[in-house]
Amino acid sequence: MKKKLIFLDIDGTLTLPGHNEPPESALKAIRAAQARGHKVFLCTGRNPGMLAPLLKFGFDGFIGCAGGYVKVGDEVIFDCPMEPEDAGEVMRLLHEDGVFRTVEGRDFTWGDEDLGDFLESAGTGNSEIERWRKALAESLHILPMSAYDGSPVYKVVIMCMEDRQLQRTRDRFGDRYNMVLQEIKDPAHPCLNGELINRAFDKGRAIERICRYCGAEIADTIGFGDSMNDLEMIRTVGTSVCMANGAEALKRESDRVCPAVEEDGMAIAFAELGLTD
Repeated sequence: MKKKLIFLDIDGTLTLPGHNEPPESALKAIRAAQARGHKVFLCTGRNPGMLAPLLKFGFDGFIGCAGGYVKVGDEVIFDCPMEPEDAGEVMRLLHEDGVFRTVEGRDFTWGDEDLGDFLESAGTGNSEIERWRKALAESLHILPMSAYDGSPVYKVVIMCMEDRQLQRTRDRFGDRYNMVLQEIKDPAHPCLNGELINRAFDKGRAIERICRYCGAEIADTIGFGDSMNDLEMIRTVGTSVCMANGAEALKRESDRVCPAVEEDGMAIAFAELGLTD
C-alpha cells in the first residue's frame, strides 16, 4: 500500500484526557506502522510545552496549538502566534465578562487562579475539560495568570456557564478568530468550554502544510480525533476516524468510528486500515 501520513489527536484519542501515557496497544501499532514506512504525527490543541511529554515515543513531527505551530522532524514549518494587540484585547473582554481563561504560549500556559475551583463544578464527559482538570492537578506547565510574562499567545481556552458571556468577544474578533465550542455531554452541568483560534490556521490546513512539505497527497492521509476542535482535520484527511468516546457530531462527519481509547480503539483501527500486520 502507499505510504500514509497519520495524524493523531491526543486527549480523548491517543490518551485518556489529561494523560501522557498512551495505551501500550496504541504505541505498538504506531511503531509497527512506522516500521512499514508510514509517518505518524501528533495533531493537537496542546501547545509544544504540554505535548512535550509524548515526544519520547518517537513521532515524526507534530501539529500543536490547533495548527498554529507545526513541526516536521526538527524543522518548524509554520509558526503563527496572535497579534499582541489582539491577545491583550481578547483577554480584557473575556475577563470583564466573567469567562475563565487559559492563555497558551509556545512553552507555557497561564490560567486564571480560580479556574481549578470552577472545574470542580463543571461536570464530566468533555475531553478538553478533563485535560485541564488533570493538568491543573499535576501542575503540567500551567502557571497562574499573574505570572504571565507577555510571551506570544497562540490560542485562548475559554470556559463559562452562559453563551452570552462570549458575545462581546465574538462581535469584536469573530472575523479573525474562530470560537470553537465543545459538545456538552453533561446537561446537569452545562459548562461551555472551547477555544479561540486564529482563522489563519486550523488542524486541516496544518495537515495540508505537512503534505506539501513532505510531497504527499491528501488522499494518503489518515486522521484520528474525538472532539469538535478536530473537525477541520476530519474534513481534510483522506480517511477520517472518530473514537467511540468522541462527540456525536464528529462521528457523523467521520468515515469510520473505532472503539474508545481504553478499549484499544487505535490499535484496532490501525489493523483494519492495513497500517500494521
